[in-house]
Amino acid sequence: MPLSSKPRTRARAIPLAFVATATATALLLTGCTGGSTAPSASGTPTAGGTLTYASGDGEPTCLDPHVGGNYPQALLGGQFLESLVSRDSSGEIIPWLASSWEVTDDGLSYTFTLRDGVSFTDGTPLDAEAVKANVAHVQDPDTGSSTGYLALQKVANVEALDATTVRFDLSAPDSALLESLSQPWVAIESPAGLERGIEANCEGPIGTGPFTVSEWIKQDRVILTRNDAYVSPPADAGHEGAAYLDEIVWRFIPDSASRYAALQAGEVDVIDNAQPDTIVAATEQSGLAELDAPRPGSVNRLELNSDKAPFDDERVREAFIRAADVNDGIQSLFFGTAQRSYSPLSSVETTAYSDESLFGTDLDEANSLLDAAGWTQRDSEGYRTKDGQRLSLQFPVSTNQSIPAEQSLFEQIQATVKDAGFEVVLQPLDLSSWYGALGANEYDVVSAPYTKVGPDVLRILYDSSGITPAPSGYFANHAQVNRPELDAILSQASATSDADERADLYKQAQKIVLEGYYILPLYDQQNHFLYRDRVQGLRAMPTVSTPTFYDVSLSE
Repeated sequence: MPLSSKPRTRARAIPLAFVATATATALLLTGCTGGSTAPSASGTPTAGGTLTYASGDGEPTCLDPHVGGNYPQALLGGQFLESLVSRDSSGEIIPWLASSWEVTDDGLSYTFTLRDGVSFTDGTPLDAEAVKANVAHVQDPDTGSSTGYLALQKVANVEALDATTVRFDLSAPDSALLESLSQPWVAIESPAGLERGIEANCEGPIGTGPFTVSEWIKQDRVILTRNDAYVSPPADAGHEGAAYLDEIVWRFIPDSASRYAALQAGEVDVIDNAQPDTIVAATEQSGLAELDAPRPGSVNRLELNSDKAPFDDERVREAFIRAADVNDGIQSLFFGTAQRSYSPLSSVETTAYSDESLFGTDLDEANSLLDAAGWTQRDSEGYRTKDGQRLSLQFPVSTNQSIPAEQSLFEQIQATVKDAGFEVVLQPLDLSSWYGALGANEYDVVSAPYTKVGPDVLRILYDSSGITPAPSGYFANHAQVNRPELDAILSQASATSDADERADLYKQAQKIVLEGYYILPLYDQQNHFLYRDRVQGLRAMPTVSTPTFYDVSLSE
């Protein structure tokens, strides 16, 4: 999506619709229960047919995930673009467009061998020069990349050694590079397509994937057509050769009730962003099933802006967190579809560290902390004051990214922290205005989801470098954490390839974030898909939890 607000005076600007966060488990549901197996179908898959998908995520303004780098782009792009590597259901990196790779002992060079016989759908071959061109495109400031740019931040040079061998030279070791390369925001596109320019390429990126972009009718649908010459599924795919489906009609239906009604009526086959009450209702209706695929990376959380008053005082941050009653809201609003988190990382990340003791609701402790911080007076409405200023918090809410249940949860938090004397001003905003508030530093609390494969998301979100925007204007450290010891730990975690050492360092990093009361964890980023039982073989990619329709067939 294009940048839509002006940067603040410190040159911080807005994140593009990131969401920029892979399940370590591919979840395949045949009812409303989870599984971790590879895709399967009932009987022999039948080739042919059109699947209709209805998305409640915002329609991308650009179909090229190199530009910006948001989750709606990943949802769509994953159907026609492919990455160098993927992940399997255990979280291991597996081959995709790269058949193998080698890493030097110092971690500064990665050499990839590409699959033979793969071509883009415009007929040009996948080769080392194409990979080099894609890295250059992501890193070019004119592209306006955010998620992809940050994923490749340590790639200093790419060298095409021969037609099928390409070497990445890094400025510093990056133990997360393979995880980053599995993401759709750095998927490999046709160099000829890129050369058309950003505007033309946004209309229909050219990849090697099982489908191609045939038509984009804006504010309505994208038509994806089967690539009959497809030969490059990831190593964990359920079959080889072309996809079973002839076509995918990708509709944009923002209203959740309308999406569900269309599913019930058989007008669409799959919907995303299913609401908690809808999920429960679907379990009681014959012919519908659920795919539950929580995103990797960070959890949904409230980030407290520690760059300015009042949250530049740790006591005030802790008081807010102690005053907030989150659990009752999750239980009453999510109907068992979301579980409370006490970690910065998604539950699908094996290195996630939790500390529930830091987040118990304790109004007495909250009041004591605020008294100690000098917020001792209350005005006629019961809000605390200090030096004539009310303890007021600006909380912009993206109505495009927060589902109604989540917005209601924010209202419950607003009500409970009032007992301690906090005024929370909820500001429902469209996406562009929400970006503007963040870019202008006009927020004290924000919920800003971020999707990235692996625990390296902690570096993106909490290293002090994350306060400085990428060329797109994107910055991810909304809590504005600036702790040199944390930066050092995150840098060390990036430098080591030892799994145990890496896990310990990420635990240390999470402890600093949690114990500094920079965030209030809520629950995993939700990814609930409902689908009709004629849809066979649906699964979520074990990278960023987007559904893949390569193995899907339709039964009558």
